[in-house]
Amino acid sequence: MNGTQYLGPTDPETGGFDFTALRRFPDIEAENLFAHDATDELIHAEAADALAQLAATGLDGSVAVVGDRYGALTLAAAATHGLTGIRVHQDPLSGELALAANAERLGLAQSFTSAPLTGELFAGARVVLWQLPRGLDEIAEVAALIAAHADPGVQVFAGGRVKHMTLAMNTVLGKYFQALVPGRAWRKSRLLTVAGPRPDAPASDFPHKEFNDSLGLWLCAHGATFAGTKLDIGTRFLLDFEPDMRRDAVTAIDLGCGNGTIAAALAAARPDLHVSATDQSAAAVASAAATAEANGLAGRITTVRDDALAGFEPGSAQLVVLNPPFHVGATVHAGIALKLFDAAARVLAPGGELWTVYNRHLDYRAQLDARVGPTTITGRNSKFTVAVSVRTRD
Repeated sequence: MNGTQYLGPTDPETGGFDFTALRRFPDIEAENLFAHDATDELIHAEAADALAQLAATGLDGSVAVVGDRYGALTLAAAATHGLTGIRVHQDPLSGELALAANAERLGLAQSFTSAPLTGELFAGARVVLWQLPRGLDEIAEVAALIAAHADPGVQVFAGGRVKHMTLAMNTVLGKYFQALVPGRAWRKSRLLTVAGPRPDAPASDFPHKEFNDSLGLWLCAHGATFAGTKLDIGTRFLLDFEPDMRRDAVTAIDLGCGNGTIAAALAAARPDLHVSATDQSAAAVASAAATAEANGLAGRITTVRDDALAGFEPGSAQLVVLNPPFHVGATVHAGIALKLFDAAARVLAPGGELWTVYNRHLDYRAQLDARVGPTTITGRNSKFTVAVSVRTRD
C-alpha cells in the first residue's frame, strides 16, 4: 500500500473518459475539492473488459453502482461502453443531484436510474462498481445485499484510497464472497476484485438497534449512518440544554439528523412537539425513521431526505437543532456548516432559535451572528461549544 506505479494491461491513464468534465454542483465546490479521484479511474479501467462484454452481449441493466460520489463511475461506464439501465445508489442527496446534473450536461441522462439501497439495486447484477466507504458496517450492509441478490457470477470491482483501506475490510468481505483479489496500488488508490457470493453468507441484519441508558431511548442505524447506534458526544452535550430551548415551540427541525437521536430526545421530552428529522443521507433518514418507530414516536417525527432544508418553507420553523459536520468527504472544510447555517436562517421565523453544537476550536460564533442573528454561547466543555442564535430579521 505504498502508491506503487501501476501499468497493467488496462492502464487507468488511457481510459478515454474525461473525468475532469465532472462537477460537484450542487454540493460544495472549492479549489481543494474534486468531483472524482484516482479510485474512480482505477475502477473504470479494471472493469473495462467486464463492462465491454456486457455491452457486446446486450446485457444492459446488469450493472449496479454504489458509492459513486458525483457520477464518475456511472457516466464513465455509460459513455465508454454505451451501457444503459445502470442502477445507482448514492447515499448523499447532493451526490445524486450532482450525478443528474453531470449526466444532463453530457447527454447521458437516460443511461441510469437512481435507486435506494435494497436488494432490487443488485437484483441479477453481473458487474458491480463500488467506491468503498471507510466504515465496516456500511461495507457489511452493501456486501450482504450483493451476495443475496446479484447474479451468482457477479464481479465486484471495489476500490478506495490506500490510506483508508484496512485488512478488516477484507475480513468483512470474506464473510460474503469466496474470492477476493487485491490489486497493486496506483496513484494512492487500490482495487479489490471480489466474486463468488457465499451460499451461506449471513443475511443483512440492518438497521442495527441499541438501547441507550442515559437517554432511555433505542437508537437505530443503517451502515452508512454517522456514529451508528452510538450517542455522539457532541449531541450528548447539546441535549443537556434541551430545557433551555424555546419552550413554546410546537414544531422543531433536527437538521442533519443522523440516527435521529435529537429528534427522538426532543419528541420524548415534549409530548406536544412535532419534529422533522432531515438529512441528505439516505441511510440517516432511514435510521431516524427506525429510531422513531422503535421508541413509539413515529406519529410525531417526520423524516425527510433533503439537501439543506431545500423543501422547507421560508419562515416556517420555530426551533432548529444542529450538530454540523466539519468534513466534506475526507477533507476538513467549513463549507457544509456555513451552508446549513444559511439554510436555518432562511427557514426560521422571526424569534426562532437555532441551537448548534460544534468543536470548540472552530469558533463559529461570528458566522452565526452574521448569517442567522444574535448568538449567545450557552455552554462549553473541553471539546465542544453550544450556541443559540435568534432569528431577528426576515
